[in-house]
Amino acid sequence: MDLLRLVLRNLLRHPLRTLLTMGSLVVAFFLMCTLRSLVTTLEAGTSAAATDRLWVQSAVSLFVEMPLSYPERIAQVDGVEEVCKWQWFGGFYQDESNFFAQFAVDPDELMSCYPEIEMIEGSSADFLARRDSCIVGESLANQFGWKVGDRIPIIGALFPHPDGADTAWEFELAGIYRPQTRNIDDRTLFFQWELFEETLEASETGLPGVGAMVLRTTKGSDQTRIMREVDALYENGPQRVQTTTEAEFQAQFISMFGNVPFFVSAIGGGVFAAILLACINTMLMAAREQRRDIGILKALGFKDGSVASVLLAQSLTLCTIGGLAGIGLALITEKSIGLAMGAFFPGYAIDERTLIAAVVLVVLVGLIAGLAPAWTARRAKVIDTLAAHD
Repeated sequence: MDLLRLVLRNLLRHPLRTLLTMGSLVVAFFLMCTLRSLVTTLEAGTSAAATDRLWVQSAVSLFVEMPLSYPERIAQVDGVEEVCKWQWFGGFYQDESNFFAQFAVDPDELMSCYPEIEMIEGSSADFLARRDSCIVGESLANQFGWKVGDRIPIIGALFPHPDGADTAWEFELAGIYRPQTRNIDDRTLFFQWELFEETLEASETGLPGVGAMVLRTTKGSDQTRIMREVDALYENGPQRVQTTTEAEFQAQFISMFGNVPFFVSAIGGGVFAAILLACINTMLMAAREQRRDIGILKALGFKDGSVASVLLAQSLTLCTIGGLAGIGLALITEKSIGLAMGAFFPGYAIDERTLIAAVVLVVLVGLIAGLAPAWTARRAKVIDTLAAHD
């Protein structure tokens, strides 16, 4: 208790300097937790990828559509049990700022290919029963306050409604889902391909092709052979395709953001180095100012180790308070950041590994920043410390 009281009194000798250092630690550890979580969120889809699903896209680009005849022929490949068409819709709800993922899909095949989609309100049967129905993720429903049975108007940016660009596509909310794994995010709206097809057939532009296809393969099938055979079907056109595992598809999607892990790690490393230097500087200044106190303590009979522990405890206390406050701020704002970044980092969350690493770094910074002044205090001679203030 006496040691803690002495540590706190020393830290409060210069309250502004202490507060500024703690503030720097708060910002540093908040950024570290947040930036690292962006990376783990992107990587989560890859690690949670299913082994019985393959993705088919244009060999040119994910943004190039494939002819509508492709799914039927691909379904005939030995080992392919089901084919689900996906088409990015690219609309918005009420205002352009309300942007989130929407996909036109084959509803039966979606629910069959993705058993990890758990309906928590409504049912998949209701989704299948109506052509104008849709399902949405739990976070998306909570953000806009949607309930089962609501009508959701979506303005089609990429696919305007045939009745006019300002006319909304309307979907009836048939269910709200909660994904059991992180390869499906909970901020997506899925609606029926049949409505998408029939509506656009009446438009001037006509029906587009298929953006991507998900193949569910039979248990124990040779994935490499299936990928090779699907690619060979259209080797000579009209549109070459590229078939990959779900894990590889997710990895390619992450690469569209550039080398995010390296970029974030570089920023995190720079922040860590800066705050470490700031803490070392603060503790060295504190040790110099407390030089006379160190001499008095030693003159009163305190051992070298005890005197050194005071400065080390100051460093650990300073870093623990500031670091844990930064980690707490990251946890408090987790939901808000998830809503703000959901379109680009679906399923954003701070996982346990990030929290453990942050706590370890808090202790590490406190130890490193306190070692130099503690070592100096341990080696200081009583006569030198007292004479310096005569």
